[in-house]
Amino acid sequence: MRSISTKIITLFLTFVLLCWAVSAFGQKGKYVLGIGDKLSFLLYAGGELQLKAGGAIMLTISEDGTITLPFLGKVRADGSTIDQLTHEITTRLKADYFVNPQVILSVVDYRSKKVYILGEVKNPGSYGMEHENTSLIELISMAGGATEKRGKKAFVLRGAYEDIASGGKINELVEKQEPIVADLQRLLERADLTANVRLRPDDVVYIPPRIFVDIAQSKIYVMGHVNKPGIYEFQDGITALNACLLAGGFARFAAPNRATVTRFENGKKTIIKIDLSDVRKGKADDIILEPGDRVYVPKSWL
Repeated sequence: MRSISTKIITLFLTFVLLCWAVSAFGQKGKYVLGIGDKLSFLLYAGGELQLKAGGAIMLTISEDGTITLPFLGKVRADGSTIDQLTHEITTRLKADYFVNPQVILSVVDYRSKKVYILGEVKNPGSYGMEHENTSLIELISMAGGATEKRGKKAFVLRGAYEDIASGGKINELVEKQEPIVADLQRLLERADLTANVRLRPDDVVYIPPRIFVDIAQSKIYVMGHVNKPGIYEFQDGITALNACLLAGGFARFAAPNRATVTRFENGKKTIIKIDLSDVRKGKADDIILEPGDRVYVPKSWL
């Protein structure tokens, strides 16, 4: 009986995910065209194909943001959606050349907006964003799905595409940046779409293996006006004040009364204000840090 119930739940969760994915992909009409995108163009008038080639013409949006069309010459495409561009082309053809022209325009290769996925997926690499709301679960699907070796977390690094393309090491980027951390257990195993991260052009997603020692989540970061700012090993029970002392104490012009702790949980950033001057005097409670926390001590205004 329990196995039957488990199967029913699994099927239900799979159905929810599929429905969501279909809904998301239905928004492709909102994709904003950009330089490098490749388009297919067909033109009918009077029920007949009007192109000499006898089929679709392949067009690439050039560096100046335009495509070159029969009859019309250069037409700006960069910054438009397919619907907007189709309407503009149809209107111009109708005004000067044809009665009730039918324009069929579609994207055949998304080149202008790319995201990269690395790590434990079946086909890591670069993928075009097929609409403006491409999400983490869609990218994992495009990459053939996650492997059995994948860990529990995925890291999303904003705007890191060029760093990866130029040979940057993913571990170093994860350590230096403030990645968005997505809970893959919630997303892939429980179908919890609140853990689904919306991607942006040039994002890099890294899914480390299960045995990976999670760099970003095994460190604490002490930055700003301390004597030895840097990255330190997380220790159970360490507090914000302890971390500053570990970093050599406050620098000459520090303002510990305006210190902050930045914490990332489930892809959300929380900034916690703390008066470390009062903590040091015993007038306020200290904050117990968690792996990945960033302690920042600003400069004094005086």
